[in-house]
Amino acid sequence: MTYDIGKIFEQFAIYGDYISAAPYGSGHINDTYKVVADQSGTTVDYIFQRINTNIFKEPVGLMDNILRVTTHICGKIHGNEDASRQSLCIVPARDLKPYLVDKDGNYWRAYLFIEKAQTYDVIKNTEQAFEVARSFGNFQKELVDIPGGRLFETIPDFHNTPKRLEALEAAIKADVKGRTKDVAAEIDFVMSRRDEVSKLIDLNAAGEIPERITHNDTKLNNVMIDDATGKGICVIDLDTVMPGLVHYDFGDMVRTSTSPSMEDEKDLSKVYMQFDMFEALLRGYLEAAGDFLTPAERENLPFCGKLITLEIGIRFLTDYLSGDVYFKIHRPEHNLDRCRTQFKLVASIEEQMPRMMELLNNIK
Repeated sequence: MTYDIGKIFEQFAIYGDYISAAPYGSGHINDTYKVVADQSGTTVDYIFQRINTNIFKEPVGLMDNILRVTTHICGKIHGNEDASRQSLCIVPARDLKPYLVDKDGNYWRAYLFIEKAQTYDVIKNTEQAFEVARSFGNFQKELVDIPGGRLFETIPDFHNTPKRLEALEAAIKADVKGRTKDVAAEIDFVMSRRDEVSKLIDLNAAGEIPERITHNDTKLNNVMIDDATGKGICVIDLDTVMPGLVHYDFGDMVRTSTSPSMEDEKDLSKVYMQFDMFEALLRGYLEAAGDFLTPAERENLPFCGKLITLEIGIRFLTDYLSGDVYFKIHRPEHNLDRCRTQFKLVASIEEQMPRMMELLNNIK
């Protein structure tokens, strides 16, 4: 579907004249455009996004979260050199709301464009892994003292692994596509680890791990990397920022950054955790977040990589058994291939767990 971005532009509190708009980035959920404006002869760039309300069903609550988070971070970095590049900056609509609703009921938002930086879809080296982890760790640290009560829960139970296991068990029982008989090994893999799936939630309930504000989508391409320095300068894509555990963010970093293979790799010999990548993530994260973590939070950093990887594998397996109704597929057993790569990575993490714990204990 095409949108009249010029008409959308007119409804935001932006000085100047609309010049052009073009699709931007590699995201698959929201519609994103780079918009160019003429401001007294100078061209200025913005990011416009149409929020996908099929996925994010409460866009007002979502935008309230983003406004609170960015306002808090901007207050902390105000006066820093290059502060305008260190946090997303919301451009309000003309009615001063952090979003606008067009005539068709679509929700839109606008941000200042971050110049001289970019995102990367594939991690290249340990230096990038360190920067990504340091950036997300710093993002969590800046939000430890945010005022105003609990944030809106954008996607309830997003990382509730026990509930993901319940959904898998329901899919096994229903067996709507008659596939259960072909995935006995994958089911056994999960069930042999079922006693571990509630570990983090149980620690939270016991008061040993506190609820924090977490990003919940800690992929490499959600950190802007400065073109000149190679440093991570800004965390982006804040749609899933909500209450959570620090382990959700660190665990997903381990899942998405430590294996050299693609998420749907068929040759499982190519799927393993690269220890040097894990070390870079751990050192980068602790450099930023180490001084606010509780002992229990710190102790469970190696484990959470295993748990979040297992959880995503459970989700892929559930979708395969349910007839591929959630994740987009490009071949008949696509979700099963994805599931198997996750489980192979879980096994690799388990094999290296003693070494991971030793590294953790040696980092001061």
